[in-house]
Amino acid sequence: MAQLVIDIGNSRTKVAVFQGKKLVKLDKVDKLNLDILAQYLESPEITHSIISSVNEDISNLEDLLKEKTDYVRFSASLPNGIINKYKSPTTLGLDRLAAILGAKSLCPERNCMVIDAGTCITYDAIDKNSVYEGGSISPGLNMRLKAMHQFTGRLPDIALSEYSDWQGYDTPSAMLSGVVNGTLAEIKGFIELYNSKYSELEVFLCGGDAIFFDYRLKNSIFAHTLKTEPDLVLIGLNEVIQQND
Repeated sequence: MAQLVIDIGNSRTKVAVFQGKKLVKLDKVDKLNLDILAQYLESPEITHSIISSVNEDISNLEDLLKEKTDYVRFSASLPNGIINKYKSPTTLGLDRLAAILGAKSLCPERNCMVIDAGTCITYDAIDKNSVYEGGSISPGLNMRLKAMHQFTGRLPDIALSEYSDWQGYDTPSAMLSGVVNGTLAEIKGFIELYNSKYSELEVFLCGGDAIFFDYRLKNSIFAHTLKTEPDLVLIGLNEVIQQND
């Protein structure tokens, strides 16, 4: 048996194949269509499937998956094994929920924190008793740079690039220093905060900018607890299949 796990985001789609809990294939596509999906479903091993999508209009993809597999559409209402105390559980972002489930799957007996560094940066935790209470959302790296340009009269529109100095020496480098070092300070501050609330905390880093932060954070005092897992959302989606099979 194999599971087809699909995560449709704002800018790209991840398509993964799992055998049990093992990720055996991962592709990233700009837009998933029926022809691409049909190629995956040619494998007789794929018997189960799941989609998490920011796009509501995926009925054509769902029809094919329902025809060929045991299909579930990921939502907050699906049984998932956690106690969700978010005031409006159905409004919790599906990527946040899936990442939490992924962390709990990897460390089921531990308190877990998830930092998802994407378009926005989200901070969430789930305790060792599978209780989730809430989290935080802040702007991502590129959003911070864009905001400075759009909401001021003179700051330039610059692209994110590597920057390792502690301060800038002209306007572009000062902007990069503020964004990169400011975000790092924010992340470290959240880790310290969550460490003060949860004992023996496991910290997971995922999202499109995870690699950007990986070595910067692993050179810090948090190296012993930090785990970079770019596929945490996919792992969480696969866990939902396991629980609903």
